[in-house]
Amino acid sequence: TMVYGYAMARVAGAERVMLPVLDILQSIPVLGFLPGFVLGLVHLFPHRNMGLEIASVLMIFTGQVWNMTFSFYASLRSIPPDLVAVARLANLSWWERFCRLDLSFAATGLVWNSMMSMAGGWFFLTVSEAFVLGAHDFRLPGLGSYMSLAIERGDAQAQLLGVLAMLGMIVFVDQLVWRPVVAWAQKFTDEEAGGASESWLLERLRRSRLWQVCSRVAGLVRHRSRRTATQVESSCSRADQLRQLGKRLTVALIITGALYGLAKYVHLLSTITSGEWLNLFFSTTATFLRVLSAVALASLWTIPVGVMIGRSPRWSRVFQPIIQMAASFPAPMIFPVVVGGMLTFHAGLGISSVVLLLLGTQWYILFNVIAGSSAIPRELWEVSRLARFSWLLRWRKLILPAIFPSLLTGWITAMGGAWNASIVAEYMKYRGQTLTTTGLGAAISQATERGDFHVLAAAVGIMAATVVGFNRLVWRPLSHRAQTRFTLSA
Repeated sequence: TMVYGYAMARVAGAERVMLPVLDILQSIPVLGFLPGFVLGLVHLFPHRNMGLEIASVLMIFTGQVWNMTFSFYASLRSIPPDLVAVARLANLSWWERFCRLDLSFAATGLVWNSMMSMAGGWFFLTVSEAFVLGAHDFRLPGLGSYMSLAIERGDAQAQLLGVLAMLGMIVFVDQLVWRPVVAWAQKFTDEEAGGASESWLLERLRRSRLWQVCSRVAGLVRHRSRRTATQVESSCSRADQLRQLGKRLTVALIITGALYGLAKYVHLLSTITSGEWLNLFFSTTATFLRVLSAVALASLWTIPVGVMIGRSPRWSRVFQPIIQMAASFPAPMIFPVVVGGMLTFHAGLGISSVVLLLLGTQWYILFNVIAGSSAIPRELWEVSRLARFSWLLRWRKLILPAIFPSLLTGWITAMGGAWNASIVAEYMKYRGQTLTTTGLGAAISQATERGDFHVLAAAVGIMAATVVGFNRLVWRPLSHRAQTRFTLSA
């Protein structure tokens, strides 16, 4: 996240190549990585489960990393110019600027998106631990495979036990990890948030002797790092030639690998019939409309609620832990309940899948809106109050412009998440029967299950092209507008 996001934002010319690559990687669904990971790693570890375990971890990783990278990149591009000028005047080294300015400014968004990434990992747990690839049925020991089997069999008692186990794990992680981290990250906002986020664990740690010892060690490390950074910068010229050679070798290897992969990919696509292409394009249109509907419905409630929570310490204390736990709960575990309820009202999976996509993507927008609204300086709220702004004028002139960069990040990652979630929402096994609807997610799931790698390759390619095209035509102009008009600058 930090290496890739920093390179995109800071290295001259890197954004032109790295941002489209990130768009493509974000748009590839988890099952798109499945054949390569599983087949390659199973061959490396033919007699052990190690290959499957590594493949499962890598698939979960692909459902987590992209929104964190986008958040870090967007934060770096939104740093006010006056802060950059102060860092330059203070003669900060590269390392000091990275730690004191870049990480500090990106901390709030990065923390909230890390929580969303954790939720994304839980979301695809059932797919990552239990999957069918051609004639092979792979299952790993874990809660995801347990719930997958319980859903297939329609075992309500087993599903309830799995849900209770997941809730216990979520509460445990929330109390010991996320609540302390969110409370700690408050110090990186423009102002004191008035105790908006509290953590009993963090308060006890701060009063402990261990905290004092760690603070002293951190101070010594910072002092040494300044001296080391100065020495490294003074000797960088000696290694310039080796660095340039390394860059050229790396680029050559990447280009060679990309050309080889492209040749294999084109060979797979050459076997697809015109009827299969037509079916895939119809499926893409159906999924695209569902994704847009889910993001629009999510925005209707997440924007006002996120602003309310982000600006009010009292509401933040009440709702923040609830939202964290709700977002961390994997939506596929309650899909059977939602689908069962929708089928009761004779709503097919075509409509139900929009609700399922909404359950999986709304948190991307909510977390980013909370992060954006909590970073609005108190002085701006006071100015709007003293100027007697109406409710509508406050939203137009203060709230929406202030949260727009964060909201845009939420929209981008929500749409990417919705495309990914379509593989679960448009195709599922429910009480011994298979429910499916027309859509690209269903096509990918069916192709994976049948082992039709040529259809899978085409479907993944179409999904990637659709997402990248939408990003280029819609999100990129809006992102440029957010960086030029809606940042806190003098």
